[in-house]
Amino acid sequence: MTRIRIEVDGDQVPGLAGQTIAAVLLADGRAAWRRTRTGRPRGVFCGIGACFDCLVTVNGLRDVRACQRRAADGDKVDLQEDDRD
Repeated sequence: MTRIRIEVDGDQVPGLAGQTIAAVLLADGRAAWRRTRTGRPRGVFCGIGACFDCLVTVNGLRDVRACQRRAADGDKVDLQEDDRD
């Protein structure tokens, strides 16, 4: 297994090639990484890209589903606040 590192809000987070960003975040102990406008925490809910609860910003691209995007070494992931509830 090839080890990778992604940057999450300035922190270096280890992962394995082939993992989704959600898997890397869960393995790092992060159960929630987004908050709705009302402050409710969100993370992986469906895990198949249908619910959009796991949205993050990846390399400047907003609203990426973390459960669908494979992490790549050096990805810069920013957690985002929901402005659409």
